[in-house]
Amino acid sequence: MITVFTPTFNRAYIIENLYKSLQAQTDKDFEWVVVDDGSSDNTKELFEKFASNDNGFTITYQIQPNGGKHRAINRGVELAKGELFFIVDSDDYLTENAIEKIKSWANSLGEGKWAGVSGVRGYNETTPIGQAPTAQFVDATNLERDDKKLLGDKAEVYFTDILRKYPFPEFDGENFITEEVVWNAIAYDGYKIRWYSDIIYVCEYIADGLTKSGDTKYINNPQGTLYWAKQQLKFFAGNKRKKYSAIHRYCVAVKGKKKRAQICADLGVSGLTLTMATTAVKLGRLIKKVLRKG
Repeated sequence: MITVFTPTFNRAYIIENLYKSLQAQTDKDFEWVVVDDGSSDNTKELFEKFASNDNGFTITYQIQPNGGKHRAINRGVELAKGELFFIVDSDDYLTENAIEKIKSWANSLGEGKWAGVSGVRGYNETTPIGQAPTAQFVDATNLERDDKKLLGDKAEVYFTDILRKYPFPEFDGENFITEEVVWNAIAYDGYKIRWYSDIIYVCEYIADGLTKSGDTKYINNPQGTLYWAKQQLKFFAGNKRKKYSAIHRYCVAVKGKKKRAQICADLGVSGLTLTMATTAVKLGRLIKKVLRKG
C-alpha cells in the first residue's frame, strides 16, 4: 500500500481539488494521511465530511500545533502504514493513474540500494516543470540531479522505512528547514531513485506557499539554514557554485545578527572563502540582471 501524505495549514479553500483527484484514482490501494499544522479555518470540518464518504481509501487526519512542514512530515511518517510514502501538498493534485504508475514502478525495481521512485510534476498534465528524463527513466541519487539533467521539483515517492531512518531535524523556535537536508542525506549514503518521465503530479505555486516566501524563511530559521549550509559544504565539496551559494544564504539569514568571524566559525570556512563566496554570488546575480535587460 502507498501512503499519500499531505501537510496542510489553512488550505480548506483549495484542498478539495486534491481530495477529488484521490477519489478518481484508477488504483485505490492507498491511504491518505493528513497532518494539519494548526489551521484556524474550517479544515477540520471539511475532513469530517470527507471521512463520512464512501471513498475506497482510508483517511487519517491529525491536528498538531503549528510547527512547520518538516515536523508535519515527521509525524506523517510515524502514522504511515504504507510501504511507500508520497508527499502531495495541499494545493496540488494527482493525475488519475498516479497511484497505479507508482506501484508499477516500485514493483519493477530490482536489487539495489533504492530510496524510491519518482515521476514528474507538471503545470498541467502535459507541461512538465523543470527537466524531465529524455529516456523512460534514469537511475540516480538526489545529489546527481545536476549531472543527470533532472532539475526542478519532482514527484518523489520514498520507501517509508528509509524515511524513518532519516527524520527531519527540529530546532526549537523554528518552523522551517528545507526538505533537501533529508533527500540529500539519503543520497549521500548511496540510495538511488528511479526517475521516470511521466507527469503524475500537477501543482500551482500559490501566494501563501513556502516557495513564494523567498529569503524570509531562511532569515526566520537560522539554525535550520546553518544545518543545510554545512551539509551543502560537505556533500558538494567539489562544487564551488553550490558551496558559495550555501555560504551566501547563511550570510543573508544572519545578516546584522552575527559578526563575520562568528559566521566563519559557524560554517568552518576562512575569511577569504567567505569573501569569495559572497562576491561571486552577488556578481553572478548582477550579470544575470544585465543579461535580462539586454
